Amino acid sequence: MPTQLCPHPKYLNVRCFRSFRMSMKVPPTLLQLAGQSLLRNEALALSALEKLPMELFPPLFMEALTRRHTEVVKAMVQAWPFSCLPLGALMKTRDLETLQITLDGIDMLLSEQIRPRRWKLQVLDLRTAHQNFWNVWSGAMAEYWAPQAKSRNQAEEVPPWKGVKQPLRLIVDLNLELDDLDELQIYLFEWVQQRKSSIQLCCRKMQIWGLCTCGSRAWPIHRVLGLLELDCMEEVVVHCPWTLCALGMFAPYLGQMRNLCKLRISQICVSENIDPDNYKQLVATFTSQFSKLGCLRKLCMSSAYFLHGHLHQVLSCLEAPLESLSITHCLLEESDLQCLSNCLSIHQLKHLSLRGVMLTHVCPEPLQILLHRVADTLKTLDLEDCGIRDSQLTALLPALSHCSQLTTFSFFGNRISMSVLKDLLHQTARLSQLSQELYPAPLESYGGLGAVRTGKVSQHCAELMDTLRARREPRVVLFGIDPCPQCGNRCVYNMEGILRCYWMAA
Repeated sequence: MPTQLCPHPKYLNVRCFRSFRMSMKVPPTLLQLAGQSLLRNEALALSALEKLPMELFPPLFMEALTRRHTEVVKAMVQAWPFSCLPLGALMKTRDLETLQITLDGIDMLLSEQIRPRRWKLQVLDLRTAHQNFWNVWSGAMAEYWAPQAKSRNQAEEVPPWKGVKQPLRLIVDLNLELDDLDELQIYLFEWVQQRKSSIQLCCRKMQIWGLCTCGSRAWPIHRVLGLLELDCMEEVVVHCPWTLCALGMFAPYLGQMRNLCKLRISQICVSENIDPDNYKQLVATFTSQFSKLGCLRKLCMSSAYFLHGHLHQVLSCLEAPLESLSITHCLLEESDLQCLSNCLSIHQLKHLSLRGVMLTHVCPEPLQILLHRVADTLKTLDLEDCGIRDSQLTALLPALSHCSQLTTFSFFGNRISMSVLKDLLHQTARLSQLSQELYPAPLESYGGLGAVRTGKVSQHCAELMDTLRARREPRVVLFGIDPCPQCGNRCVYNMEGILRCYWMAA
């Protein structure tokens, strides 16, 4: 049997220490022990809430919730000494029981004709935020959540209600699969619907993943939107296809989202059989709402086919400067691009994407003007798959060279020759902030039927990379081919000449 070498004592001690630490159980804190002791006598816990120091509420609430002391949790909700109860941070999973217990406590609170002496609760936050509130129980944290407290140990006495009761706010972020809402969402919506006069349901971020058709777990979008305080909405993302009629139905609700900062819609289908007058009316109904969105900074419209010839109706209604504009995989007319270049709301644009917008037969002048107007602010520019040709790119180069703040430039999917690509790299070399670049392999890398010539593409990309290595600034530069002769998908060559999948490199 071979002799085993004994490890050096230094390493042995380290291993033993690590093993000892892993085997140790973290002992409960004095605060946790006190909470556990108090909860053993539920009647005592309930009577102690009136005089309980405010910084003991969070740990005791967590302990009561964990051990399912239902009546204590309900009573603590009623006596909550902070303006906000960030319940969502404690609901790592879709915990319907926790929500039900808490809402039962709120029901008891709302039924009170006289305020509890120390009642301050104004907001129930169901988002997964404010984890620090539960992790830190210092006086500083308590003062943050209750800025009007006289001291850490004594809550301010609040007089009984006078006049109309102020509604309690519930704050949520919604991910809606409208055909199949989960039990928690259904319970919440039905609970709010029955208490509309005393509860405000506020959603900051909403993502919609499906349209409602039928079924006991399905809710129409207008029914959900009717429950929300729409002026609280800050971000809306629609991931599923909508018809133009559905967009027209959504329009009046959109107009009420006066604090909306980000809007993303995609796959807006237009029926071939739609009546032309109805088509114009639906487009006008939707686009007119943008005049009410004074806080809108990020606008993304993908596969929105109704924009063809109608982009001016959106842009002319914008009230505030945009920070990000993404119009992708849409069919646009030259008049649409002219309107975009003259839009009053783009002069502070930082991010622009026209990916998938075919520009092959479009005059480059509108895009020239657009780049000149945003040259001092533009940071990312995505012109992938726009079908841009040599003559168009040559016309754009002077304007592109003035985009001094540009950090990311994506130009894959355009048919450009070797000589014009070299001119492009010569111009972008002057952009000191540029750090990520994606270009197409030169046109000479492809055969007559569009097949990639492996030897040529390697040679051309290596030659272009050599011109880039003279730069001192560290940059990520990729050259793309489509299709890859090895896998048939999109791939890119990196600075080391290694071929990688486009999606992984991106």
